Amino acid sequence: MQIAVVGGGINGLCSAWQLALAGHQVTLFERDQLMQATSVASSKLLHGGLRYLEQGEFRLVREALQERRWWLKKAPQLTRRLPILYPLYQHSQRARWQLKIGLWLYDSFAGKKGIGRHRWLTAVQTLRCSPQLKAEGLLGAYLFFDGQMDDQKLGLWMAEQCRKAGVNIVEHSPVLKIQPDGELQLTGGKLKFASIINVAGPWSSALLQQSGLMAAPLDLVRGSHLLLPAISRYGHMLEVPGERRIVFALPYQQQCLLGTTEVRQPLDDPVQCSPAERDYLLGVYAHYFTPAATPEQLLGSFAGVRPLLAGSADASRASREYQFSWQGKILTVSGGKWTTARALGQQLAAEVNRQF
Repeated sequence: MQIAVVGGGINGLCSAWQLALAGHQVTLFERDQLMQATSVASSKLLHGGLRYLEQGEFRLVREALQERRWWLKKAPQLTRRLPILYPLYQHSQRARWQLKIGLWLYDSFAGKKGIGRHRWLTAVQTLRCSPQLKAEGLLGAYLFFDGQMDDQKLGLWMAEQCRKAGVNIVEHSPVLKIQPDGELQLTGGKLKFASIINVAGPWSSALLQQSGLMAAPLDLVRGSHLLLPAISRYGHMLEVPGERRIVFALPYQQQCLLGTTEVRQPLDDPVQCSPAERDYLLGVYAHYFTPAATPEQLLGSFAGVRPLLAGSADASRASREYQFSWQGKILTVSGGKWTTARALGQQLAAEVNRQF
């Protein structure tokens, strides 16, 4: 069956790969270059999402932990196991017993495909791992493990798997309209497919709307990151003072990657770290590390818009699950997270096979 995939991010690439492995003739259309938007503006983590346990997203966390191991095993040259500290202070919002339960579940869900079990470190041990953490009020830290990646290179590795499986990848080819009968309109004309997979990330709803079709609302959330001088070979999972949110401070390419934020924004607005987000992240950094970092020490910043499932008043609690919806021969993908892209592709291929 001839299938068009619209979108060259990680979810589009993994969907195209799984469809090709299932025996379909797949053409992937990307309006710019592969892996150039949301998929390269991640926190560079391959993770189950420890904080999603707090929101009861057990299915998602279990699936993501299984997928984490797959990425680490299949592309060891582009991924690695990362030790992460969750420091606890006298005034931390989460109690030690709460974190213990969460990390026990995290390790249990990973099962035999785990990459290391968590353990408690005393304050002295914690400061030995991360000397720039503030010592006052420090009780200790939980040490656990997740995966880290170069998201762009790993996405391009997946593009190579697509090509090996026979996917025809067409870059710099924006799709203007799609129709329920399988018609797809490009600048140079129209093509007909047995099915169209709309996996254009933040632009998936806009594509349906400009095609005159109904579109379910997406929660478009900007996530911004800062790059600072390196502070430790350990990652840090940090509670934002006065909030339930988490910010990561991670070693990445001889720098410290600090993020992310969660700010709703319209699709057409510039995707960049705002001064308010910069100050917010530097404030979190200053709360935990000494000396504090100044704006002059910034080595760079980047931002991306994540297309999350709508329905949560708080952007930080929006689900990272994914869902499929049919309109004739069009299958639109909404939501999802980097780590679960291959699993999404597998589910999508199964859904297409059921439909046809």
